[in-house]
Amino acid sequence: MKNLIKILKWTAIGIFAAFILLVIARMPFLYQKQKTEEQVAKIHATKLTMDDVMGKNLPPDPGAEADKTVAGIDANRNGIRDDVELAIFKEYPDSAKTRAVLLQYALAMQMEVTQPIVNKETVTEVVIGQDRAGSCVADTLVPRESPESARSDADMERIDIFINFVEDRQLNTDIRKKASSDFYKKLGSYHADKECDINLSVLPN
Repeated sequence: MKNLIKILKWTAIGIFAAFILLVIARMPFLYQKQKTEEQVAKIHATKLTMDDVMGKNLPPDPGAEADKTVAGIDANRNGIRDDVELAIFKEYPDSAKTRAVLLQYALAMQMEVTQPIVNKETVTEVVIGQDRAGSCVADTLVPRESPESARSDADMERIDIFINFVEDRQLNTDIRKKASSDFYKKLGSYHADKECDINLSVLPN
């Protein structure tokens, strides 16, 4: 009887020890999972606002300071690099819709260098936001005749003009181009929707 009790005791101790080891072994995974969920939620919450579109808090010109770091300057803390934001307003002062979609695209691109890269999942979420913003640019500024109609070469060239306007300013230094290239190496597969951050129907032009 004593031997049976001893066996049961050591069996229970062994099971408990195994459980503790399992919990310890899973802690890094659970921590990583929590960090990923927190970061993905932050990415989803980073959106353009109507105040951004209407220029209610435009930043001062950062001058040469804009290109001293990869992230650049964001004095008004809206997630858009100040020199890019000001360039969009200068180029399109009379079209709130154009500013809205280009600012959304600039915001999505800037997340490459402002959002911590936790893993492939967070990188993918940022790129989904970029694709969504790119679709918003295309569908708003160069709309199809119908959802099923194909775009002409001329339409694609017009879309490229708008996209390149942002990309050429966003990736205006070698170090930024390299940072973007390194970022995309961590990309996974994904599917993106086509929803704009701003309800464009409320904008006058």
